[in-house]
Amino acid sequence: MINIEIVFALPTKATTLNIEVFQGTTAEQAVIQSGIIKKCPEIDATALTLGVWNRTVKLNHELKDGDRVEIYRPLIADPKDARRKRAEKAKEEGRANKVTGGRPLDR
Repeated sequence: MINIEIVFALPTKATTLNIEVFQGTTAEQAVIQSGIIKKCPEIDATALTLGVWNRTVKLNHELKDGDRVEIYRPLIADPKDARRKRAEKAKEEGRANKVTGGRPLDR
């Protein structure tokens, strides 16, 4: 048997469960066995994205003693699009060079 931690966090609260599973248990199996899906209805069990210690893993990743399995929420916005929009806004406001996108030179 190995001890692992299952974590699911929302902006306002986090749910953490410490459970004991058999050696050879996968990340997906551990999440299901923990019962966290019933405690947190926000989790979409059909589209799980999991990580172990801040690194994304496949659902069939075999866990080791002391692992922390994290259940990730879907992204609200595409990070590339968000950065592109911030850069365009900075150019329009004069906080960035219109050609290079870098900081404008003080002349």
